[in-house]
Amino acid sequence: MQPLAFSKELLPVGSRREGDHERPRAVSEYLVERLVLGGADKLCFVISPGKSDILEYYGGGVFSASVFYSVQPQAAGLCDAIFRALPLIGGEEQVLIGLPDTIWFPEDALARLPDQTLSFLLFPVERPELFDAVVCDAAWNVREIQVKRPAAASHWIWGAFKMRGSILRELFSLWHARQRQDEYVGTLVNAWLASGGRATGVPAGESYVDVGTVRGYREAVSLLSDERFANEAHL
Repeated sequence: MQPLAFSKELLPVGSRREGDHERPRAVSEYLVERLVLGGADKLCFVISPGKSDILEYYGGGVFSASVFYSVQPQAAGLCDAIFRALPLIGGEEQVLIGLPDTIWFPEDALARLPDQTLSFLLFPVERPELFDAVVCDAAWNVREIQVKRPAAASHWIWGAFKMRGSILRELFSLWHARQRQDEYVGTLVNAWLASGGRATGVPAGESYVDVGTVRGYREAVSLLSDERFANEAHL
């Protein structure tokens, strides 16, 4: 999407109503709303040094949640970004993780993920090779995550995930033991599964769009105009 005059996470996509008024909606607001609906009462935005406009936009709170920020000095992958929130997380707290340039439905899907294990919210897509495909057995136990792999073995991809803070720390320790080589969550989770960890897939997602490209932006506009989701998108 770049070059833009602002961070792509603030790209206006759709709108929301506040009383009798309607205003443009930043794409990241969709994820923020879904995290809060999933039970989050504090949010950590992991931002690069040049994205101070996100801090200015959200300030210290949004919806019913408090907001905190962690700076990732340089782009070093999603694993590095996620673990920068660890100082804010207690071992027994539930942690919800999502990507701020995505829009997905149903908006309350995160509330359907279990509390006691690493669980992935799954969405069916036509081109799983563009995402992280999640291979599960008949009981929806995760067997492998295939990161942008041609001819992926599953049409289900993860769009968000949930775990206890203690599991996040286990993954952090494993990441360190692997010399921080994992940029992608999928490769780290595969190593965790191989070492005896357990993860669950929850096929509760219906529609998923990555708004990080012009094509994705057009798909998002089309999705939000769909009558099935239009009422939810304007709540």
